[in-house]
Amino acid sequence: MTKPFRFGVVAPVLTDLPTWRDQVRRIAGSGYSTLLMPDVPRWQPAPAPALALAAAQADLRVGTWVYASPLRPAWTIAWEAHSLSVLTEGRFEMGIGTGRPGIEEELRDLAMPVTPPRERLAEVRRAVTMLRDLDGPDLRTPVVMAVRGPRARALAAEVADTVTIAAMPGDTRAEVTERVREFHGGRDVELALHVPVVGDDVAPFMAPPDLDPAALREADSLAILPDDPSAAADEIQRRREEIGYSYFVFGAGAADRLAPLVADLSGR
Repeated sequence: MTKPFRFGVVAPVLTDLPTWRDQVRRIAGSGYSTLLMPDVPRWQPAPAPALALAAAQADLRVGTWVYASPLRPAWTIAWEAHSLSVLTEGRFEMGIGTGRPGIEEELRDLAMPVTPPRERLAEVRRAVTMLRDLDGPDLRTPVVMAVRGPRARALAAEVADTVTIAAMPGDTRAEVTERVREFHGGRDVELALHVPVVGDDVAPFMAPPDLDPAALREADSLAILPDDPSAAADEIQRRREEIGYSYFVFGAGAADRLAPLVADLSGR
């Protein structure tokens, strides 16, 4: 069954607070469903307090995009996520993964242990299990998983409500499409697409700053959308029809430019 469109915006606090609060309210009024916060220590405020503040500014969903499991114990992730669900009255989505490429160097800088990928994935499972226990029978915090390898995809098929297949800059449309088609959830799992580049603009915290938009276009990558909103809308609809993506996540810098197509496609 084709799922309805929804759209999220990764909106880290990169400006003064009044400007950021205005941005949050503008995003909420433009048809976007979810405001998302990256998990990048020391570069911007921590996700939980920033999302709690965002949820108080406007009536929209909020979420992590995504918690890096090596950065904190599974119990801490679960408790924080459950607390955000309670404080936002069910408007929080817990995005979680095993960490960005290069997370090992970041862990060393923070004097934290560098664990192998299999152990990080086990921590993701523990965090989701503990979250379900904390939520109890009367609350269910949606879980969004960023995955790439076969073990991560298998876990996501088991426990996630939404899945985004993590892509590398050189991945082609055909390669990512094949990974999506190999993903068999056996449940009604929503497919999300991380889109860090619109035109020539690369979103902070969503991709390396030296990412080359021309190379993405040459590779026919799914990580980029055309700058023209009409062409972008056509491409978004193509990706839902051909691959099954229904949840699209952009950077805050493109949010105003894409707002008309978001409002149109989401029925706002």
